[in-house]
Formats: sequence, structure tokens, C-alpha cells
Amino acid sequence: MKTTPLHQAHLALGAKMVPFAGYEMPIQYTSITSEHLAVRGLAGMFDVSHMGEFWIRGPGALEFLQYATLNDVAKLKVGRAQYSMLPNERGGLVDDIYIYRTGESEYLMVVNAANIEKDWAHLNALTQGFEVQLENASDFFGLIAVQGPHAVARLQKLTDTDLSSHKKNDTFMGKLAGKWVRFARTGYTGEDGYEVFVAPDEARVVWEALLAAEVTPCGLGARDTLRLEAGFPLYGHELTDETNPLCTPFSWVVKGHKAFHGKQALLQSPCARRLVGLQVEGGIPREGYRVLKGGQVVGTLTSGTHSPILKKGIGMAYIASELAEVGTPLEVEIRGRMAGATVVEMPFVRL
Repeated sequence: MKTTPLHQAHLALGAKMVPFAGYEMPIQYTSITSEHLAVRGLAGMFDVSHMGEFWIRGPGALEFLQYATLNDVAKLKVGRAQYSMLPNERGGLVDDIYIYRTGESEYLMVVNAANIEKDWAHLNALTQGFEVQLENASDFFGLIAVQGPHAVARLQKLTDTDLSSHKKNDTFMGKLAGKWVRFARTGYTGEDGYEVFVAPDEARVVWEALLAAEVTPCGLGARDTLRLEAGFPLYGHELTDETNPLCTPFSWVVKGHKAFHGKQALLQSPCARRLVGLQVEGGIPREGYRVLKGGQVVGTLTSGTHSPILKKGIGMAYIASELAEVGTPLEVEIRGRMAGATVVEMPFVRL
């Protein structure tokens, strides 16, 4: 089992540790609900050092990324970032990713921890014919996500860099707690905040400084409930090798005006099922639960939880396309009984 540079810090705080994507990670420190509410109300931080990072460099870096990803990388100016996806040749997805343009011919790609080896092999197989160099730098970064309505103010106490003047998806270098870091105004909770890329041997110093600045440590449990409220997908759940993103609310990522890997298969794949948000009354939906209409199974939950903000069950599910309209009444089978459900717009919580 791998560990992140902050492993000892988690143990010192009494975190409950669990296996995740080959790493021993904190799922919670106090409770998932209290950590969730800390992020929604003040500021929380997550150790996401298990994520993978790849450098993409060279005169052909832009051309390569345009082909390898779905979003329009040409729109990125230096110091800007975008959410994107890696398509496969079958019309499905290898992963969902974030791309940061850090120089004229230099990009940093952040990938999901469970997919590092798969993504690395996939990208290298696509480099033929492009003047580009790839570097797997996953072991050379610690990564701390600081999120919440007070996140920027708490971070500002620890840096001379003006953080409030930067926009969402900006990225830049600066010092935090005396250490050089890369700031990125991105995140996975729906809240404002920054993700902080830091050298592994300096991550503990930054983490302890954030603790002293009254940023609440949060585990993977709250990270999951927060991203669900915000309507964000998780690879391996909402997105898979077989998922056509055009059949999801994230179809905006697909920029059809450009050539990309697997384009024909993706554009021609039918959407027999669509990914929707469900609000559930009288129970907590979970991954794998069946969705029914008139006693007939019409879909399956990909993720589900109890929303601490709405105080209701929420989840995402793939259901028959003809039932995907907002307002459609359905049922979710929860431990042998039927709970009422309704198709709703995402995000579940407007932030």
C-alpha cells in the first residue's frame, strides 16, 4: 500500500485510514458530515497527493493535446486551466482530467490516482507523429486542496501573493508558508478555493501551517459527498471505458469542431441511457441500487449519498433516455423497499 507525503500527519490527527486507489488514505478525521459542513461553511482541506501528474512539453504539445483530449486546449492561455477527458477508440473514456497550461509549450495534466498507469500507457501510445515529450511526475508532487467560502482568506494569511485577484481556473507560482508552490484556483467540491501543488518533502510544512490557520482537515468521505452535491462525476462510477460523454450532463466537454482520438466512434454511439441526477425521498441511495418505473427496472445508481445540506438522498444514475427529462417520477429500490425519486437538475446544491 502506497502512502502520500502527508501520511504521518493524518495518523497524528487520528484519521480513519482506508485503502483507496492503491494508497492508504484518510476517509474521515471526525465525521463525514462535520467535515462536509466545514467546507460548505468555512474552509476545509484535502490531501489529494495520490493524484497523478504528467508534464507534456515540446513544440507539438498543443497539437498532441488537441488530439488526445476532448476539450479545446487551444483556448488555454499561459496560466489557465480546463477540465477535460481522454477519449478511447470505442467512444468511451480513458479518464477525466485537468490540464494546466504552465508555459508556451508546456502543460501539466492531472489524472485520477487509480488510472495513472493506464493513462500513461494510453498517452504514450498516441505520441507517434507529434513533436512532444511526456514526463510522469506523479512522485514529485504533493497536492493539497483548500476549499470553502473562507478558503482564500485563510490561504491569504500564509502568502504575500494576492490570491483574490485571480479567477477560477487560473494557475501561477507563489510562496505559501515560505515554500514555493503552484496555486490553481480549481477544485472538486463546488466551493471556491485553491489546489496547492507542493514538493513532497515540503507538504507537511504547508499542511501544518494550514491547520494553524484554522483550515479543517477533511477525508475522502466528505470529498465524495461534496462532489455529489456539486454534481461532479467520479471516474469508475459516472464515467468509464464504456461511457459516451455525450450521454451525460458533461457533454459540453466534447468539442466536435476539432479532430480527436476515437471521434467517429464517440459521435456515432447512440444514447440508449442517459446520466441524470435523482433526488430520493425516505432513504439513502447507493451505488448499484436499481431504478424502477412502474415496477420495471429502467436504470442503475452510479453514486448516491445523504446530502447534509438538503437533508435528502441524492444520487446519479444511468436510466433509459426517454425517462431522463427533469421532473420524471421514478423509484429507487433501497434494501428491498421502494423509495420515491425524481429526476432533477444538477448541481443538487446551488453554490
